[in-house]
Amino acid sequence: MSHPIQALDLIELGFPQNHILGIALRINKKRTGYNRSQMIQKYSEVLQSPESFLDDPLFSPLALAMIGKEDASVIALSDEHKHYERFGADFIEAGALSQMDIALRLPVTVKAALMPDAHQGYGLPIGGVMATDGAIIPYGVGVDIGCRMAISVFELPEKDFDNHQSHYKNLLMDHTLFGAGQGFDGVNKSEHEILDRSEFNLTPMIKNLKDKAWAQLGTSGGGNHFVEWGILDFAQDDEIMGIRSGRYLALLSHSGSRGMGASIAHHYTKLAKEQCRLPREAENLAYFTLDSELGQEYWMAMNLAGDYASACHEIIHQKIIKALGAMLIVGVENHHNFAWKEMIDDRELVVHRKGATPAGNGVMGIIPGSMTAPGFLVRGKGNPSSLYSASHGAGRQMSRTKAESSYSHADLREVVAKNKVELIGGGIDEIPMAYKDIHQVMEAQRDLVDIVAQFQPKIVRMADDGSRED
Repeated sequence: MSHPIQALDLIELGFPQNHILGIALRINKKRTGYNRSQMIQKYSEVLQSPESFLDDPLFSPLALAMIGKEDASVIALSDEHKHYERFGADFIEAGALSQMDIALRLPVTVKAALMPDAHQGYGLPIGGVMATDGAIIPYGVGVDIGCRMAISVFELPEKDFDNHQSHYKNLLMDHTLFGAGQGFDGVNKSEHEILDRSEFNLTPMIKNLKDKAWAQLGTSGGGNHFVEWGILDFAQDDEIMGIRSGRYLALLSHSGSRGMGASIAHHYTKLAKEQCRLPREAENLAYFTLDSELGQEYWMAMNLAGDYASACHEIIHQKIIKALGAMLIVGVENHHNFAWKEMIDDRELVVHRKGATPAGNGVMGIIPGSMTAPGFLVRGKGNPSSLYSASHGAGRQMSRTKAESSYSHADLREVVAKNKVELIGGGIDEIPMAYKDIHQVMEAQRDLVDIVAQFQPKIVRMADDGSRED
């Protein structure tokens, strides 16, 4: 079997490293009747005389781009409007629906679904799940790569929390750090095997992120990121997890890959836009093919960022567990803003879950509400109509800007006090009224997950100024 043609092969022939290279690679995926050596010969001929290929059924887009007809290099969107499942469609904003409609017209898109927490984002909507054929979309993954939830459940009764609330508050204050750009220095930095990963030497850009990654290891971002104490209520025994019914103290965290993930997302989105030119309405959905050099590079960088996000949660929980000195019963972690290679309809596709979480049969997950609303420990049902996915939270019903213009700090203090929650930090943009009704969201996905337990926040720590990552 001949080796596939890679970007490096075309660069060595003389192709420029811009969108023309992307066009040439896409043509290779569509080749019919040519073997590898014949394709290489054809590419050489196009380089020498693009005018001779203006009417060629395979090579004309490349030839037109090379002689300066830039419009010819723009990838056309399909006119076909594919059906996709919408869970909770009655409370999904029009902007999210429009974004998904556009995403489904990409030539690489195969299937999609919208979760009930969906709202408008960049490129793919938040709460959007999309399966592509051999392509990875950086903005289909999102900026906060590998953002995740992690919960630790302790063999401690609710009354222990009630009797020592100030102690639990101090644990959050002493062992967490929040905010965009925030990090540790000197002896306060944490050590973790993630820092030894060879992928940090993948490119000069990623190598330059290592110092920032080390400083921010074990920290949390801004915006909706949090670490909080709460009570996890198991209404009945859960034999799979081995937990008896009852109310348990639990530590819940939500954050992602910090500045490293954001830098990777912005860098590769820029490169994708240069090589995959799409119509203006779809430009944030620029993609790499996975058989390309940049596609493989981004895939490895994405996985590094996801594992780094997991390491951050691990360190936060380990610090607090050690200081608490209590027995851990169980821990659960799940992530969103990621892409997986999965078998869908008997074929391997790339499943993007942007603000959506895996919900395969038996897969555990955590779906939070807001700083006052309950969250849920869930178990996936493996529903293929959602591409084996569920929501990653309640989802916003109000933009950050609108929330900040609609409410005040006094409103925020009033709502947390009313719900008997102690808030440390937090911005008006995260006020509970900015979020959808979590009970309505859970009802809309009852065919996607089973509720195992309900989590009620008690002490919530967030960024002091409501800052958020880029």
